Amino acid sequence: MAKAVVDRDTCVGCEACVGACPVSAISMQDGKALVDAGSCVECGACVSTCPVSAISQ
Repeated sequence: MAKAVVDRDTCVGCEACVGACPVSAISMQDGKALVDAGSCVECGACVSTCPVSAISQ
């Protein structure tokens, strides 16, 4: 696995990933999800939660 990466052009700002992240590594910036790579534990919870597939690993 790898750190989660958000495609900010695809992200719709629903915040589903923020709640799914077990380590609070995702925040919102300018209405889009932002992953703190230093905190990401590569679990993939955000990837499977994103309704528009804006997050990849």
